[in-house]
Amino acid sequence: MNTTISLIISTYNWPEALALVLQSVTQQSRMPDEIIIADDGSDNKTRELIADFESEYNLPIKHIWHEDKGFRKCIILNKALQASIGSYIIEIDGDIIINKHFVADHLKAAQKGFFVQGSRAMIGEARSKKVLETKQYNLHALSNGMHTRFNAIRFPLLSGIFKTNPTSSHNVKGCNLAFWKEDYIHINGYFNGFEGWGWEDYEFAERMINSGIKKKRLKWAAIGFHIFHPLSCRANFAPNELIYRETVRERIIRRTPGYSEVQYG
Repeated sequence: MNTTISLIISTYNWPEALALVLQSVTQQSRMPDEIIIADDGSDNKTRELIADFESEYNLPIKHIWHEDKGFRKCIILNKALQASIGSYIIEIDGDIIINKHFVADHLKAAQKGFFVQGSRAMIGEARSKKVLETKQYNLHALSNGMHTRFNAIRFPLLSGIFKTNPTSSHNVKGCNLAFWKEDYIHINGYFNGFEGWGWEDYEFAERMINSGIKKKRLKWAAIGFHIFHPLSCRANFAPNELIYRETVRERIIRRTPGYSEVQYG
């Protein structure tokens, strides 16, 4: 099967982190077929950074941007998906430095009827500061300043020994997630009705599961290293949780507005 991969990177006004993420993309053992930046309203510094990377590395990058009107990650992700050409989507955040075999590991794990949660290893605050200052990184399980070292181990031959509940949306994180585009379209993508941070990943995964798509968890493969940053504002955490709980209770598959209700370009 000829699988084309779209790597979608969500970002907002942190070009210093995005530069490291894009650098890690250039070092992949299996490059994605396209790179899309889902930009939730960043200023011109991000646009200039992307232009520099396109020029230096001859990378065709699609920059999907909309005006900054607060946290609208779901909407910009839906716009990015509309612009994508890949049959398989790998989604990361703009603060996730990826292991050089990240795309290859996700491709190996791709399976019809499943979406895949990859591993996230946390870089401590001090080490994150150093990485951002020096623009140098060599990250692995034994790196100084690394938290959650277990998640930083890459041993793909044993990755299959780790099991998870395939029908649970618990602990799904969009910062390292992969799925088939046709499954995404079937559930109408992310729900645009979320306001502010929180629960959008869980709710998306719950509708995937309600539609018959099961969760697969990757450990010791498809590793992303998360650059430390302060916690996002949780002002809408409780109202967003109610949306998620309704999706669970009513076994909702498709919500509107979502993917079909947005336009990019």
